[in-house]
Amino acid sequence: MTGTLYLVPNLLGAVSPSTVLPARTIDVARSLGDWIVETPKAARAFLKTLEVRRPIAALSITTLDAATSAAAVEQLLAPLRNGRDAGLLSDAGCPGIADPGASLVAAAHANNLRVVPLVGPSAVLLALMASGMNGQRFAFHGYLPVKPDARAHALRALEQTSRAESRTELFIETPYRNATMLGALAATLNPRTRVCVAADLTLATETIVCRSAAAWRGQDHARYDRRPAIFLLQA
Repeated sequence: MTGTLYLVPNLLGAVSPSTVLPARTIDVARSLGDWIVETPKAARAFLKTLEVRRPIAALSITTLDAATSAAAVEQLLAPLRNGRDAGLLSDAGCPGIADPGASLVAAAHANNLRVVPLVGPSAVLLALMASGMNGQRFAFHGYLPVKPDARAHALRALEQTSRAESRTELFIETPYRNATMLGALAATLNPRTRVCVAADLTLATETIVCRSAAAWRGQDHARYDRRPAIFLLQA
């Protein structure tokens, strides 16, 4: 018998697990002794909040990040091949969504191992739900270019695609550059293009604001700096 790979959603910030995770997700996570995680320090902090059934030091916690080779990913499947269940954990939100965990899931499928996604918060889906933008056609692009000219070019390309396909475009930015990104959105896009910023999702400081690009001009963009955020646009 082989083990099951459970995809365990992490919290999006400092909240009680029971406010955003269903009982089954918490129960399964508490039972696991083997973990494959993006960052061990973040994983230990999350597992501590769950009050797992074993001492944190007794858990097997191995790293899967952007630098992990394909051969090393295969080796991470060893607990599953040996009949033990394991959990895959991102630093925040759902594993496999904008994090390197997808490579492990693909390897598990290639080895005919059982994969079970557990319910929990996804910043991308929560932002899309709350935006009022098209939820039938959408695309997530991760990070856009940092340099101003390249960023402006990317934003115009996303706007053009959104208009042509009636599609919502989603992306993220390093939190300390959020204000810069908002300024670029307001200055670059057609004044009528809709722009939404969803910051601190699931937290007490959660803020979701959707308005036209023109209406974002002259606003206090600095209030979004250093806050995890999802940006959305629809032309």
